[in-house]
Amino acid sequence: MAEHDLNMPAQEGARSRLPAVVIGNRHLTIEDVVAIARDAHPVSLCADTAWRDRIERGAQFLRERLAAGATVYGVNTGYGDACQVSVPAALVEALPLQLTRYHGCGMGRYLEPAETLAVVAARLNSLAHGYSGVRHLLLQRLADLINHRILPRIPAEGSVGASGDLTPLSYVAAALVGERDVLFAGRQQPAADAWQQIGHAPITLAPKEGLALMNGTAVMTGLACLAYARAEHLIRLSARLTALATVALDGRAAHFHPTIFHAKPHAGQAEVAGWIRDDLAQWDDASAHRVQDRYSIRCAPHVIGVARDAQSWIRRDIENELNSANDNPLVDPDTKEILHGGNFYGGHIAFAMDALKTAVANLADLMDRQLALLVDDKFSNGLPRNLSGATAERAPINHGFKAVQISSSAWTAEALKLTMPASVFSRSTEAHNQDKVSMGTIAARDCLRVLELTEQVAAAHTLAAVQAVRLRCRLDPSIQVPAPVQAFIARVGALSSFVTEDRPLESDLRTVALAIEQGRLGDEQGSHHDRT
Repeated sequence: MAEHDLNMPAQEGARSRLPAVVIGNRHLTIEDVVAIARDAHPVSLCADTAWRDRIERGAQFLRERLAAGATVYGVNTGYGDACQVSVPAALVEALPLQLTRYHGCGMGRYLEPAETLAVVAARLNSLAHGYSGVRHLLLQRLADLINHRILPRIPAEGSVGASGDLTPLSYVAAALVGERDVLFAGRQQPAADAWQQIGHAPITLAPKEGLALMNGTAVMTGLACLAYARAEHLIRLSARLTALATVALDGRAAHFHPTIFHAKPHAGQAEVAGWIRDDLAQWDDASAHRVQDRYSIRCAPHVIGVARDAQSWIRRDIENELNSANDNPLVDPDTKEILHGGNFYGGHIAFAMDALKTAVANLADLMDRQLALLVDDKFSNGLPRNLSGATAERAPINHGFKAVQISSSAWTAEALKLTMPASVFSRSTEAHNQDKVSMGTIAARDCLRVLELTEQVAAAHTLAAVQAVRLRCRLDPSIQVPAPVQAFIARVGALSSFVTEDRPLESDLRTVALAIEQGRLGDEQGSHHDRT
């Protein structure tokens, strides 16, 4: 994956002109998180005084319970299996900092800036529900992380997804108290230095605030929001590439006739067929080489439609998690109750990400099969071997997209290999207190890797399909290429030129893959959120 905004100072002015995403007292969407994480929108806390009052009443009620001698898990007790250990009153204030420190054991790659911002936004929104017993000041400081792009360096590995994302979220908590490193002003530096530069002192965590920050599903949920958005672009692009492959192979638009999909009424499948049908408007089947195109063309709506239909419930579950209070215990300032439960369990995100990565890997497989048809002159209905654009004299030494197809096959195989569900690999941990865990964060990370690989396959297929349509037009200049296909070819052509003589295509592939990741290809008709 490509690294995005590294918080360069010149970006501050541009960011301040973007509309703020309001946090608190409203339903946050996947698109809100993406706007914060990838599009540099700032956040603002809800201005409603009743909402702010409820936040403060939760923190005050918790203080009152402690003053009355009540026992509250993780506030005046040890953590996890140590919940039976009483913490003396003199040490209660020190307990949150201890939690952040001993969980500082993450490993693996560091989350990218966009991923980090999505995580912080998810945590902030959860705490803004007013069930966590934290101060409004804590929410302000989380908003500061986003708005000033003070980005905790969060290692990706170390969470089992219940009791939430403890270890990775400890890096967010540590940044707030001025410990560990952050990315700020374009460089890695101590968190305390970053706070000093914006005129704030690091926060001192109140009782439960360390637990409230860390004991939740923000890492898996933030990553899931980004994964969903990337998958949405791939779904649309794979439909468009099917249209290009149909043109390139002299295939049949009739395979996408609406009656076929009325007879088997999966809504997403019918919608995908409609996209392909629109892209093939005015395409003439009269010269088609076969009565029926091969499955990877003819059945493309049935493959892509699975992912499209799954979007509805995957969106529902991600946004339910995003808009939940998912730490423990919950503090209800209205009923004056402290409720010990398990909302930190990330099972819904785990299952959603396991499903999404499988649906996306199937897109990779579909696109790889279409690409294989295009490059093979035994199946491409007259296209040059390996889509070589070389002249007849130079044809013997040119191999066109041969190696690209080999690489695409490798990326597809790796994506398919990663579809093993993470959610079934629960492990008993933490002295058998956390004896059933979700593995939601591992599922989300797997999904992002599958997306990355599938975007690479899509980049290969995009270049090959554009090359193939151009070659088909060279073979038969009378072909009327549908306007949407022509427009797409022109956009891709601005990124990668026609391959006449063999050349290294890595740079072209990286450029196109980045455009796909950022949603700049295959989605010019706009997002399709009406059904999801």
